[in-house]
Amino acid sequence: MPNFTDLTGLGGVAVATSAACLLIPGIVRFNRPQLIVLLAAVFVLMLAPLAGMPLAAYVRGVSGDFSITMLVLLCWALLRLGSGCGKEDINARNELLALIALLALLLYPLALGLSSFDPYHLGYGYSWFVACLLFIALSAWARKSYLISICISLAVVAWALGWYESNNLWDYLLDPWLGIYALFSITRRATGALLKSER
Repeated sequence: MPNFTDLTGLGGVAVATSAACLLIPGIVRFNRPQLIVLLAAVFVLMLAPLAGMPLAAYVRGVSGDFSITMLVLLCWALLRLGSGCGKEDINARNELLALIALLALLLYPLALGLSSFDPYHLGYGYSWFVACLLFIALSAWARKSYLISICISLAVVAWALGWYESNNLWDYLLDPWLGIYALFSITRRATGALLKSER
């Protein structure tokens, strides 16, 4: 019987795979009910056993567990399915991705030894670091940046509950896949804006 961490890890991979289907070329031709059926079928398929293990377990072996922030973004994308994103929704998402890209650029090079300061070590329970995160979450909520506030708050709560096997708060806030996606998204948007301005 898989433990709670395994269940959430497998569920995260299944959600990610379902959300990735939204990137398939031509998927926009599907209407909303068709998309929901397709994504639900993919989700169930990823949890179906294959040679004694769910298909998601094989993907998880490569990807690892996704951060809480990644799961929130994936669920947000699926919930927005078919209803269309307003300008406020897109701005909130872009603001969160910009913050994630900045954190990824700061965290990973420094954690890999670019400097003697290792910010990853802060995730092992420094109370002032947790307090700073909660302050950022409250500030984001006051600015109506609800997506940032929700991601930080849920990550801190999940870390406090020991949701994942890791006891480092950074692993709940950020993962390499999310960092790569955020950097790619920000770069693509900046390049598009630059090309548009040159026309």
